Amino acid sequence: MNEKNHSTITGRTLIYGILADPIYHVKTPQVMAEVFRRHGLDAVLIPFHVKPEGLEALLNGLSAMENFGGFIATVPHKSAMLDLCDDVTDEARHIGAVNCVRREADGRMIGTMLDGLGFVIALTTLTGFDPHGKAAYIAGAGGAACAMAFALADAGVRRLTIANRTPDKAQALAARLRQVHPELELSTDAGSVADHDLVVNGTSLGMKPEDRPPLDFSLLSPDQVVADAIMDPVMTPLLKAAEAKGCRIQRGLPMLQCQIELMARHMGAIA
Repeated sequence: MNEKNHSTITGRTLIYGILADPIYHVKTPQVMAEVFRRHGLDAVLIPFHVKPEGLEALLNGLSAMENFGGFIATVPHKSAMLDLCDDVTDEARHIGAVNCVRREADGRMIGTMLDGLGFVIALTTLTGFDPHGKAAYIAGAGGAACAMAFALADAGVRRLTIANRTPDKAQALAARLRQVHPELELSTDAGSVADHDLVVNGTSLGMKPEDRPPLDFSLLSPDQVVADAIMDPVMTPLLKAAEAKGCRIQRGLPMLQCQIELMARHMGAIA
């Protein structure tokens, strides 16, 4: 398709979305707009602010929209999306969450999970950290944290610690990981931050000034790589503390940037 004026939306424009609560922090519309521009597509991705109780009703409406191609799901909808999709990939089923959904021509919603892959691509290509044989600590056991945990296991980490304020969720994630990666050394010891090469915040803690720390910042050391899944603010309290300690850091946006074309491909926007 010839490149069009992307400030103009017409009756032929294909619509995509991002679902979140809250919505103010999302960067996906801007990043995806560049993908659409680069491929010369008459398409737009718009934000949908939907609370958890309205999620099912919204999906029912979107499935009936003939000019709707799919959507990206983010906090707090990734886990709930697993049961709301008509079908999901094996990766999403193992992880227990969905972050990208394609609407088929018949209205069926097909979900996958790409957060983890985007995170590891950013980690290796942009930050220069090879996870193979390393020890990684992940704060959280929600959708993003689960995706990063499975992706790091796929990338060959030797040891993985899942730290969550609800221990049962951390143990459940460890059990799912053990089924797919029986050789992986797993722990749920939240206090073992210092004993890892990579420290990751996979929670939403740090988006708001009043949030409690996702982990004990005093345990960080200069030889660690510290990453955060949060995109807004760009420098979270964790990243600021890590930088002050002399750690190499990875911000949240690269995780999105390194999976955005994969998202567009899953949603059928590009071949």
